[in-house]
Amino acid sequence: MANKVKICGVDTSNLPKLSNKEMEELMQKLKAGNKEAKKQFIFANLRLVLSVVQRFNPKNQNPDDLFQVGCVGLIKAINNFDTSLNVKFSTYAVPMIIGEIKRFMRDSTSMRVSRSIRDTAYQILKCRERYAKEHKTEPSLEQISTDLGISVKEVSFALDALSEPVSMYDPVYKDGSETVRVMDQIGDSKNNQDEWIENFALKDALKKLSAKEKQIVLMRYYLGKTQIEVSNEVGISQAQVSRLEKEAIKSMRKDII
Repeated sequence: MANKVKICGVDTSNLPKLSNKEMEELMQKLKAGNKEAKKQFIFANLRLVLSVVQRFNPKNQNPDDLFQVGCVGLIKAINNFDTSLNVKFSTYAVPMIIGEIKRFMRDSTSMRVSRSIRDTAYQILKCRERYAKEHKTEPSLEQISTDLGISVKEVSFALDALSEPVSMYDPVYKDGSETVRVMDQIGDSKNNQDEWIENFALKDALKKLSAKEKQIVLMRYYLGKTQIEVSNEVGISQAQVSRLEKEAIKSMRKDII
């Protein structure tokens, strides 16, 4: 993202650099209704949008989308900027661009969170930031609870609501070509060995596995243990457990199908 040259079809390496005087002249013209001046002013400030976008590094957002939203914030800043104030345009525009991007990221999350919970969460974040500045340390949930006059449970719930959802396929460990994902660490205590073998006719397939593969498969799917638990009991790495498990399942599928 930081080294991206083209974003939303705009070649950022060729964006114009105008002096403060040129910016002021364009601002005066666009405020007088000159549409061409407004277009030039927007184009000249796309670097500002890009610099703000580069502060964000979300997992599930397209940089092009953030850039477009940032441009909306830029245009809002241009429309609302008061030239009579002794303030640089960039100083005024940056918070508006950031606010527009944050609203987009908040509202486009895959999990819908009520506005009241989001508002509580942002109050908590402000409280935490204020406390950290004053005391040079992070506050506990109890301290935030006391400061805002809400329960610890509400504090915890609101902060959890802002967290990004985790995919079952997200990697948690990688060793060379072997990748362990979230789903590999989840055990299933509801499986019953007899039902499992009857439903999938696995008796013969299990017999063809090596002793270690059979042990891993039974611990994972009969006892419902996670790969980490199997790794600790068998005495091999979790990546090795993952590899042997996949090989065993692949072999069993060939015998069953």
